[in-house]
Amino acid sequence: MKQRLFILSQYLLPHHLLSRLIGHAAECRAPWFKNRLIDWFIKRYQVDMSEAQCEQPSAFEHFNAFFTRALKDGARPLDDSPEAVLCPADGAVSQLGPIEHGRIFQAKGHSFSAVELLGGDAERAAPFMGGAFATIYLSPKDYHRVHMPLAGTLREMVYVPGRLFSVNQTTAQNVPELFARNERVVCLFDTERGPMAVVLVGAMIVASIETVWAGLVTPPKRSLKSVRYDEAARAPISLDKGAELGRFKLGSTAIVLFGPDQVQWAEQLGADSQVRMGERLGSSRQA
Repeated sequence: MKQRLFILSQYLLPHHLLSRLIGHAAECRAPWFKNRLIDWFIKRYQVDMSEAQCEQPSAFEHFNAFFTRALKDGARPLDDSPEAVLCPADGAVSQLGPIEHGRIFQAKGHSFSAVELLGGDAERAAPFMGGAFATIYLSPKDYHRVHMPLAGTLREMVYVPGRLFSVNQTTAQNVPELFARNERVVCLFDTERGPMAVVLVGAMIVASIETVWAGLVTPPKRSLKSVRYDEAARAPISLDKGAELGRFKLGSTAIVLFGPDQVQWAEQLGADSQVRMGERLGSSRQA
């Protein structure tokens, strides 16, 4: 009954209004408020501040600065094997596997459309049909910056409006098409392994999603928006393997897509496997 009420409440709550209100609170600079909130959060979620570039909680200007905190150099060593595909974020594997019949596995009894995930454009999604996906869930205690699994050149960024359901395991098991319903930012790159998509999925109380090249992405009008970054449109943006590409102001999920026969996920990984940014998520398939 408790689980059913939790799911029902998510259909009824005003997702965007709630997220905007919490977003304003997360930007509050009043020391009496932000210090108490940060201290409570650290204790509640057992955040390891020894990894942070700034270890002193009261030094952050507001909660969002704390939440998107940088880590010390070397805190997340990158797997330097040439064939390694890096994990883009700290968190847990929600699911990973093949994209079959244009569908991505979400949880038992549920899958969602790769076309819808990428904004509803079949041409945009075509290179990933029959390919591979990995979904990484970032919990509140995790480092909330997202990094490049492989070096790549940005081709297109697509903002896709949507709901803001929670993305925890309970919701994934009960809300159909969850990741193709939530607000998200689709980042499409050209890499040595062909097209790669990194999708930053919003969630309940996620105030915003940012990328390193565009800053705050969430537009004032919630309508689908695509920006091309190829040479014909503007100067190309290239990011190294392991480089930061974006961040969540309050946590969510990152989904990585590759085309057919390009990557093989690490055999030891499965649903609920704990992962860290920079670890080997998989390997490039040999030609």
